[in-house]
Amino acid sequence: MSATILLALRIALAITLYAFVISALLILWRDLKRQSKGVIQTVVPTIKITTREDGTSESYEYTLSEVTIGRDPNSNCQLDDNSISAQHARLTYQQTQWWVEDLGSTNGTFLNQEPVTTPQVITSGDNLRCGRIVFQIQIGDIPGGDADDR
Repeated sequence: MSATILLALRIALAITLYAFVISALLILWRDLKRQSKGVIQTVVPTIKITTREDGTSESYEYTLSEVTIGRDPNSNCQLDDNSISAQHARLTYQQTQWWVEDLGSTNGTFLNQEPVTTPQVITSGDNLRCGRIVFQIQIGDIPGGDADDR
């Protein structure tokens, strides 16, 4: 009789253990699914880059999470200036912030007159200089605007 009770206890313990593991996996799966929905719904704030040269200004607005600046035709912000490298700088939206990174350019990238040697956070109102061209940065919803959306 004690052998049958011991067998029943072992079976009950095994069922309880499997139920615990399955419920833990279901909880983890639901949590990952909920977090992935939050990541997918993250909206990249608009970034507006305005150049001012010789009394004229030109603006570019982007809603992409990565914007490349350079002379290369494949760059998002293509500029025909000899002081700009083909792949000069990259703006990326990560960790709810915009970052600027120099891509090994010849004439350097400067954020508020400081050289960019490692990726740095940029904010609205910052000045970014690539070669000889200076950009004014605006981040967020920009009302109206006559900018090129690339």
